[in-house]
Amino acid sequence: MVEFYAPWCPACQNLQPEWEKFAEWGEDLEVNIAKVDVTEQPGLSGRFVITALPTIYHCKDGEFRRYQGARTKTDFINFISDQEWKSVEPVSSWFGPSSFLMSSMSALFQLSMWIRHCHGYLTENVGIPVWGSYAIFALATLFSGLILGLIMVFLADCLCPSKRHRQQQYPYSKKLAPESAQLLKKLDEEQEADEEDLSDDEIEDKEVSNRNSSMNAVRQRPVNPATTMDKS
Repeated sequence: MVEFYAPWCPACQNLQPEWEKFAEWGEDLEVNIAKVDVTEQPGLSGRFVITALPTIYHCKDGEFRRYQGARTKTDFINFISDQEWKSVEPVSSWFGPSSFLMSSMSALFQLSMWIRHCHGYLTENVGIPVWGSYAIFALATLFSGLILGLIMVFLADCLCPSKRHRQQQYPYSKKLAPESAQLLKKLDEEQEADEEDLSDDEIEDKEVSNRNSSMNAVRQRPVNPATTMDKS
């Protein structure tokens, strides 16, 4: 049985005499009885999600049950000796103190307490005004957010690169079977041969057209009448 309390809590102060009397029965009931100061252990209060004080938990075989009965020595003893704890639904494994979610919650509680201590140190020991301390924490929050954003962008670009950085994928990049490769090679050779035949035919056509044009030019050249008279 674990009690979570705070020294400044009036209800916790009223519970202390009954809890101390119940702790004297610990050996007879074969149960460990403890208490946790949430002001000194914020991590544990975060793991158990302590939202009200005092809060009492029964822990056995990795299962955690919240005690919600009367807060007297007799009721505590009956809860253990009569095994009344078996009728209480245990906390879900998702919200158990050892789960990842509650571990994260514990880290947040510890971070909040650390910020609180830093704020007290800056305002009381260093002499910085309260608004100055808030400004420092605001700038630190913006700077840490900027760093985390850059890291996330870098990781996203490495894991999912954009299209312009991707290598072009060719349809024939995969290895072809030997028969398919030979067929493609044969088709390429036939295409090259057809292109050579076409080029030879074009050259012959050009030569024939040049000859015809030269003969037509000779036939159409005018004859001078003076030269014909001299020859006669």
